[in-house]
Amino acid sequence: MSAETPIRFGIVGCAEIARKVSRAITRAPNATLYAVGSRSIDKATAFAKANNFPPTAKIYGSYDAVLDDPDVDAVYVPLPTSLHIKWAVLAAQKKKHILLEKPVAVNVAEFDKIAEACESNGVQIMDGTMWMHHPRTAKMSEFLSDANRFGQLRTIHTVFTFPSDPEFLKNDIRVKPDLDAHGALGDAGWYCIRAILWANNYELPKTVIALRGPVLNEAGVILSCGASLHWEDGKVATFHCSFLSSLTMDITAVGTKGTLHVDGFVIPHEEKEAAFSAASESGFDEFVTCWVPPPSRHIVTTDLPQEVLMVREFARLVGAIKNGAKPEKKWPARSRKTQIILDAVKASIAKGFESIDIAY
Repeated sequence: MSAETPIRFGIVGCAEIARKVSRAITRAPNATLYAVGSRSIDKATAFAKANNFPPTAKIYGSYDAVLDDPDVDAVYVPLPTSLHIKWAVLAAQKKKHILLEKPVAVNVAEFDKIAEACESNGVQIMDGTMWMHHPRTAKMSEFLSDANRFGQLRTIHTVFTFPSDPEFLKNDIRVKPDLDAHGALGDAGWYCIRAILWANNYELPKTVIALRGPVLNEAGVILSCGASLHWEDGKVATFHCSFLSSLTMDITAVGTKGTLHVDGFVIPHEEKEAAFSAASESGFDEFVTCWVPPPSRHIVTTDLPQEVLMVREFARLVGAIKNGAKPEKKWPARSRKTQIILDAVKASIAKGFESIDIAY
């Protein structure tokens, strides 16, 4: 792909996360920053200047203008969740491939409309869950699927929390019911849910039950919550997400023969290397003073950070479609399953922690 014309990206909206993704597009060998649109031309101009857009980049004072530019191949949409349905559907109708920020929609019914628009217009959609693209994730998958070292998954616990200052809790879009009504569940819980599904080969659970004691703000937006997920075969998963606790991003997956531990799963501690630990058939020494064998620690290095690898893979798929390939369906399928669980957790909280059956 790198020998061909790079995929030309338009950025729709100048959210904070768009800075990181703009940098990733610049660093990806098969992508280029081509246009940016904001409701304010001044904001778009300032964003382009601050984020090293090439001097030839198009600056637009509306989102529509980006979608109407015939030279834009793909758009990155970091808008508030409530605006995804409108702008992602419009982008698909204009035949633009879509890198969509998570959570992908207000609910799965909205996401289905987005996915349908993408399918009927032959465009690729992928959500912005960056850790999926880190080489560490592939290495951890190898361990989880090793019947001799890990066995069968029995339980998994995931956590993503970070502390917020009063300014965030008062004014950030992630605490506003009309913008990002899912709060911490959509922002942090999305990753916890995705990790649970990933470890389960994307098999949906049978039921979801929210844990008691969620923290909601005055507008009813979730600041902290958790849930348990239950499978037909007895597997159980739990997660906790919060805007109100110390920065933590953990996965513990326990199998019949082995255990995976990873911290910093959403964003690695270091940009160029990421670690996980794997225990397999561990026991104790004679006097029960240590583990035999101890867990092994694995360090996975990467020249390009995960957000660049995400853009590179997305751009590769777009390039393949331009050459006659079909869109890769696993990405919208994963987004949809994550959204289904997110919706169920919200429903369980709303219904007084009732068990919610998952419809396939």
